[in-house]
Amino acid sequence: MKSFPNPLTPDEEKYYMQRYTEGDLQAKHILIERNLRLVAHVIKKYQSVNDDPEDLISIGTIGLIKAIMTFNSEKGNRLAAYASRCIDNEILMHLRAKKKVSKEISLYEPIGTDKEGNEIKLYDIIETDEDDVSDKVDLKENIKKLYTKMEHELSPRERLVLKMRYGLYGQEEYTQREIAHQLSISRSYVSRIEKSAVEKLRPFFCSS
Repeated sequence: MKSFPNPLTPDEEKYYMQRYTEGDLQAKHILIERNLRLVAHVIKKYQSVNDDPEDLISIGTIGLIKAIMTFNSEKGNRLAAYASRCIDNEILMHLRAKKKVSKEISLYEPIGTDKEGNEIKLYDIIETDEDDVSDKVDLKENIKKLYTKMEHELSPRERLVLKMRYGLYGQEEYTQREIAHQLSISRSYVSRIEKSAVEKLRPFFCSS
């Protein structure tokens, strides 16, 4: 994992938080950058999960940004203590959402065969309207395929933007402007990342 800049001293933190509350966006960037080491520290407890550490850094950074945006220095706490909880919460929300999606997809995993040798899936034994079974199966299979291709075809930043843009893995859905604000990049850059990611995935879902 890449190295991160040293954290701010208490006086530096107080100075840049004051500058940020006065509308200085450069101060916000400094607060984010100088607290990335904290994000890396928090995600160490999640080393046993299957997520790419770079993905967890990206997700944890969202928690850090939220912490900086909502931190109240008048309560006498250090930003690091408050941000640690926000980073933790963001990663836990991601993992819970991912687990939920995994459970939904598992409905379509084979669980055996019938007397004629046809595969039986858990979903087959759940009562449902016959008219929409095909549509639901197609949707679930496409969701499963989408997540698989995202993990293999996209960069961590492309995956993060798509997750935020379309509310994937059960996360909240954001506009391009909101994503730009949270990641401290321009809206046009978010748009380019989104377009690039979609173009990479499109060939896997176009009808032949």
